[in-house]
Amino acid sequence: MKVAKTLGQFIIEKQADHPYAKGELSRLLRDIGIAAKIVNREINKAGLMDNIGEAETMNVQGEQQKKMDIYANEQFISALQSGGECCIVISEENNEYINIEGEISKDAKYIVAIDPLDGSSNIDVNVSVGTIFSVYRRKSPEGKVTPDEILQKGVEQVAAGYLIYGSSTMLVYTTGKGVNGFTLDPSIGEFCLSHPNMRIPEDGIIYSINEGYYTHFPDGVKKYIKYCQVEDKPTSRPYTSRYIGSMIADMHRNIILGGIYIYPVTASAPNGKLRLVYECNPMAFIVEQAGGKASNGYQRILDLEVTELHQRTAIFIGSKNMVEKAEEMMAFFSPQQKKKTFEGDIVIQ
Repeated sequence: MKVAKTLGQFIIEKQADHPYAKGELSRLLRDIGIAAKIVNREINKAGLMDNIGEAETMNVQGEQQKKMDIYANEQFISALQSGGECCIVISEENNEYINIEGEISKDAKYIVAIDPLDGSSNIDVNVSVGTIFSVYRRKSPEGKVTPDEILQKGVEQVAAGYLIYGSSTMLVYTTGKGVNGFTLDPSIGEFCLSHPNMRIPEDGIIYSINEGYYTHFPDGVKKYIKYCQVEDKPTSRPYTSRYIGSMIADMHRNIILGGIYIYPVTASAPNGKLRLVYECNPMAFIVEQAGGKASNGYQRILDLEVTELHQRTAIFIGSKNMVEKAEEMMAFFSPQQKKKTFEGDIVIQ
């Protein structure tokens, strides 16, 4: 029987991919993995312990926090503080960035942005939730961290990943050398390599979008949805609509099977709903490394300027050909959002 390779073993083997590193990034990723095991344990006890339902607090976006939002945030921050490799944490649950000070972190080289519990509204009904994280390297080796180091473009990420807590618990991550997935083996308490070199198909038959907001979508999104629903055997249409309400759950399925996830601007969210720094940028990095594409409808997500910690954006992400078709629709049918012409006609048939 083949012995599974653990996350720790895999990280050490791949350390040579980063000649500037001296093991710090490897230790940082292991710290995140340890916190994920603790969070996973509590999620698995949801309903048995007093850890489901709403807390009496709101996050910076004005959203009601769940008890597990707060717990997950505390665990990841604690792990990053204890590890000594992280100097700044940017979290969905905190208004400002967290400056990690102390002897152990004085030479820390990495900045971590994290959504501790994506899709937490689903936890009370036993639907998959997740964690998204992004890692940046400091631009200067010492001294106080500057704003331009904190607000780096997505293209400057050195690592990104997500955890999905579902029928099994998986950690999927990239350091810019492809994407690999690890499944938690509860019998030994280790993440083991289960999905090496993950690749998203260039085409898919799944589209994921909250169609309840259809009347508020830009015309380009409406046209793309109709395109997905029209019968056309050469393109395997109509496509299948699958929307879970947890970005991680929808994207994990689409990465494996092929598909597109869309969260566009709406009348109530004119800048988009999802956060650029700790949701869209890390997922875009992962998907691009897996052969897919991520866009705000007009421009590559990873090239967007970052001006604030909790900046929002629209996102079209997934299989390359599906995202490009959606971009064509946006350019042609929604020019009011960005003055851009599209030469040629798009025929929805």
